[in-house]
Amino acid sequence: MIRKPCFAILLLAGVWLVVSCKKDSNNLTNNNTTNNNTTDTAKTPVYSMVWSDEFNGTSVDTSKWVFEKGGGGWGNNELEYYQADNATVENGNLVITAKHETVGGNNYTSTRMNTLGKFSQAYGRVEARIKMPVGMGTWPAFWMLGANINTVSWPTCGEIDIMEHINADSLIHGSLHWNGGNTSQQITSTPSQYHIYAVEWNLTQIRFYVDNKLYDTENVAAVPAFRLPFFIVLNLAVGGNWPGFTIDNTLFPEKMYVDYVRVYKQTN
Repeated sequence: MIRKPCFAILLLAGVWLVVSCKKDSNNLTNNNTTNNNTTDTAKTPVYSMVWSDEFNGTSVDTSKWVFEKGGGGWGNNELEYYQADNATVENGNLVITAKHETVGGNNYTSTRMNTLGKFSQAYGRVEARIKMPVGMGTWPAFWMLGANINTVSWPTCGEIDIMEHINADSLIHGSLHWNGGNTSQQITSTPSQYHIYAVEWNLTQIRFYVDNKLYDTENVAAVPAFRLPFFIVLNLAVGGNWPGFTIDNTLFPEKMYVDYVRVYKQTN
């Protein structure tokens, strides 16, 4: 799956890493789709938190986040119009709500937000605690893009998909994209419940976790894009090339809950 971003509006940059656990994992099973090494060959890292959003206020903190706006498919033929109005902060969670309503010629609305120009980082640990909708046509994601996207464009900037989920299945996808290649692995989980989705990233590896269970290790030593700072993106898409265009309208409004996002730097 190639999740090509479409930046109709220039935004500002940021990246994050998060680590913590409030709820137990459920029924995690490795379902790798390509040959990969899930052995963590790096020394046990020690992390110190350098950035976070705990979503404990009453609205999205715009000193940390930039809202993207518009429709037009976003490079994936998505069906939603992104706007700030669909993001709220409630009970210590960011809530992104996808609605079945017409705005800007699109039949759905949602939110896509990022940290470009606000925060970006190379290497460390980035995590978020999320629960998401499970229904035909939904596509929630927690991901990162190279902070140089506006000068080198995609895919040269690189992309790290920490968590993506589509439709009504139980699969969580972790992927990398860069100029000349991509990887994609998956693990079975319970997306409608809270889980911690994370990557740990150093000069040679990017490791993917659900609830601190390692399910994929990718060697990135030869990919220049993954040696530079990345910023963070959260969004809830409706439809598109990957989930398809069968939308269960009876389930709307659909909600994605983000308890926190945390970014750590390795100190050893």
